[in-house]
Amino acid sequence: MQSVAAFIIVLGVLIAFHELGHFLVAKLMGMGVKTYSLGFGPKVFGKRYGQTEYRLSWIPLGGYVSLVGEREDDQLEEGFTAREHFNRRPAWQRTLVILAGPVFNVILAWLIFWGLFWAQGMYEPLPVIGRVQEESPAAAAGIMKGDRILTVNGKEIDTWSDLSNTISASNGTEVTLTIERGDETITKALKPKLMTRPNLFGEDEKSYLIGIVGSGDHRVVPVSGGSAAVLSIERTWDYISLTVQGFAKLIERAIPLDTVGGPIMIAQLVSQQAQQGFGNLLALTALISVNLAIINLLPIPVLDGGHILFLIIEMIRRKPVSPRVQEMTFRVGFVLLITLMLLATYNDIARIFGGS
Repeated sequence: MQSVAAFIIVLGVLIAFHELGHFLVAKLMGMGVKTYSLGFGPKVFGKRYGQTEYRLSWIPLGGYVSLVGEREDDQLEEGFTAREHFNRRPAWQRTLVILAGPVFNVILAWLIFWGLFWAQGMYEPLPVIGRVQEESPAAAAGIMKGDRILTVNGKEIDTWSDLSNTISASNGTEVTLTIERGDETITKALKPKLMTRPNLFGEDEKSYLIGIVGSGDHRVVPVSGGSAAVLSIERTWDYISLTVQGFAKLIERAIPLDTVGGPIMIAQLVSQQAQQGFGNLLALTALISVNLAIINLLPIPVLDGGHILFLIIEMIRRKPVSPRVQEMTFRVGFVLLITLMLLATYNDIARIFGGS
């Protein structure tokens, strides 16, 4: 029950923040908002404040903001002026309203990382060896589990990243390591070897390595509010970059389609991270929020990116794309989206029954 509750809360927060972006920018532009709903389908309950009804609906896999005059052929509605109608506003204003949803998902990720860095500090993996691979340069040099690398060629090594980057940059020339082993400080000389290892996307890449694996030991560095804000921008950008690269790899077929996951996989991940702690759950929420933003910006009709594409064309042509073309492309986009959802769900079920 805790896992189900965590999944519903995470999904609810992501949807609420996405739709809040559309809602706030529409209000800022003076557009009329009829409904702000969390969930689809019949409403569980609703409350009207001013001209807007705020409601909770039965199907939790989404949400929506209903604006006055979203369709070009909508009539002037009672209680609203012509200026409040969405489709009677300039294309750039409509674009900002649609773009606001994905942007707010990115902002949510940034806020989460800011809070995590500020509250928990920054984790820095230490250059402590957890395992030495057999028949590697490190094994041949007598490097052992538990050794801590202090310097490489006299350069001070403070974190595991320092060690990894320095070894990789050696280009295979001999390096001298100063090692802390218990109460001793010893020196080892060895030549990094060009080896193959998988990257984040499972692709093989070559790099100069010495055959060691980190122990996972780390230290926590306190971070001020200002520094946390900057670090959270960097982390959010890293997630955006990795997500975009991931989509590109899928298109290139460098990543197999069976790695695509859907709601079941998300629920499983949320459940696992909820059991690991609140901080882990928040970090996963930020990652999903970035993914949601990028997915919504894909130029597929029925997604925000598809609407934005039509509005960009309208601004270039100085007239809207014909309703017939829009309707045809939306049908194609809907079929494509349903196909992707079915594929993701199939993969989720296959992973469950495959034991992975």
